Amino acid sequence: MRTSHIICPLSIQRGLAIFALLIAPTAASPALAQNSAQGAAEAIVLRPLSFFKVNDLDFGDIIPSATAGTVTIEPDGSRSRTGGVTLAGNGGEPARFAGLGSFNRQVNISLGSNTIWITGPGVRMRVRNFEIGSTPTAILSTTPTRFRITSPLGNYNFPVGGTLEVGANQAPGDYSGTFTITLNYL
Repeated sequence: MRTSHIICPLSIQRGLAIFALLIAPTAASPALAQNSAQGAAEAIVLRPLSFFKVNDLDFGDIIPSATAGTVTIEPDGSRSRTGGVTLAGNGGEPARFAGLGSFNRQVNISLGSNTIWITGPGVRMRVRNFEIGSTPTAILSTTPTRFRITSPLGNYNFPVGGTLEVGANQAPGDYSGTFTITLNYL
């Protein structure tokens, strides 16, 4: 059996090594390509005497137990619980609405219903005691509550919190529902 050997002088080996190091970055780099991506831009242009939803009421992540309980989101964003409910994480936020009226104009705000039901994979859960973050705070109901727009520009925003009734052994999953706020400019 024969073997074959190639003998290179040390100076040639060094030259080959340097050449290999010089071309390695170009051999390993991928071909340059132009890529593009699209982003989104949004704006809401308000007409006078209008309002819109900025974000939804979110009770955050909760852990039920064998005992029923409640989760409350205050208009200031604080979250509390009663009974067998455990709050998980830092989630949860009040709904927020904004609009444009005129300075010193009176506004009536009311709910479409004093309670709503959110549904998901388990037994539906009731949301009640909707509270508006005004000065002072007030419980919203189907009976209108009167406020005055105090911004010289006529713009305003307000948070709305509420209380969620969580059943004993509530099934895990996402639950959702809707509520209506009616605003009448006087």
